Amino acid sequence: MVCPGPSERFDELQQIAVDHFWPHSQQVAELSRPGGLNIVERGEGCWVEDIDGNRYFDLISGMQLQNVGYGRREIAEAVADQLVKINYAPEHTTSEPALRLVERLAALAPDKESRVFLVSGGSEGIETALKMAKKHHKLRGDSGRYKVISRTGSYHGGTLATISLGGGAGAGDKDFGPLMPGNVHISMPNPYRCLYCSQSGECTLQCGEDVERAILDEGPELVAAFVAEPLSAATCTVPHPDYWPTVRSICDRYGVLIIADEVVTGFGRTGKMFASEHWALAPDILVGAKGLSSGYLPIGAAIATKKVADIFVGGDGEMFRHIFTFGGHPAACAAALANLDILEREGLIENSAKMGRYLYDQAHTLYEHPIVGDVRGGLGLLCGIELVKDRHTREGFPAEAGLGRRITAAFFRHGLLARQRGDTIFLIPPLIVTRGEIDYVVGQVDKVLSDVERELA
Repeated sequence: MVCPGPSERFDELQQIAVDHFWPHSQQVAELSRPGGLNIVERGEGCWVEDIDGNRYFDLISGMQLQNVGYGRREIAEAVADQLVKINYAPEHTTSEPALRLVERLAALAPDKESRVFLVSGGSEGIETALKMAKKHHKLRGDSGRYKVISRTGSYHGGTLATISLGGGAGAGDKDFGPLMPGNVHISMPNPYRCLYCSQSGECTLQCGEDVERAILDEGPELVAAFVAEPLSAATCTVPHPDYWPTVRSICDRYGVLIIADEVVTGFGRTGKMFASEHWALAPDILVGAKGLSSGYLPIGAAIATKKVADIFVGGDGEMFRHIFTFGGHPAACAAALANLDILEREGLIENSAKMGRYLYDQAHTLYEHPIVGDVRGGLGLLCGIELVKDRHTREGFPAEAGLGRRITAAFFRHGLLARQRGDTIFLIPPLIVTRGEIDYVVGQVDKVLSDVERELA
């Protein structure tokens, strides 16, 4: 359903936005243009509705987090009940929901004896893991270990430290530098762009060996951790089956901790509770956030193995001096517990695996469009479609083609809320998505691509 045009209420709110609102990653001038400001008012399942009654299918799951879908009264009631009981645990206290949640997360983690540090979101979780790793080494007598290896093009958050990891926040040293010292970038595994594989004609796992080369180049005695998503949400590239076993072996050889960024991939997104499970990867610190509460309230967690966490047990010198005001907020923990109940009771992780395979298969029909260069994914509901100017040479579109602007406008025209990054569009629906909804979505994306092709002709 598409309504005739903006209402008086929209006009009023748009003026407020133009005067006072600072949008995320968007020019303020865009707020006054048609389509530059979109105000959602309600949601149900995989759908949201704006203040003028227009309905859109949420193909990006809010921000890759709306795992159980919109309108879950059970979560809202759990939050309301907790706010009435106690809305905040004063300093030097905690709450029952926080303790119940850390117990549950430890039970879900690869190491069942893990210790959990609760935070407000993914960026805080990665910051926490970095500090854990560095102090862990100091307490073990390796005080020189401060360098962190990450992969070029990865995204780990929006704080100064996290944008130093991979440069995936869209702005780095040129805007906010100097950034975190000691950050080391290596290549991101990619099936057809990998320099090593394109030269040899087959995968030689040189991207995995890059980790060892970086450790040796920097000096093992200086490297604290390797940070990466088990499956990159930035590219939707599924790594070689031996990639993570190779990296685990290398990091163990040199005493380097593995921090698994499962902010996007955790809690069912890839068809497992955590993406690490696909490769039997047991990270030293696992960071989860978005899907932990499906966005009903901000929450995240840094889950450290017993081996890592036990180093911090002792006197004042061993204490982990680290705190966030809203980490472990009682209502957020109540939301997370209710969300996990839904994930498990309704079999949504299994549905993610099943519907993810169907989505991946259906997305291949979009190769009928000559601008589709690659369809990536295959594990759960995380699929990427790369658009190219020439499929055979893999040449991308020049900036002056305005690909992103055209794609975004076409998605809105066809009733989809979707994400586009560079030349790639992402299909990341909530885990409750049905076969019929996937058919609808792929059909609409087909129309989007037809529109874009006509405009670029």
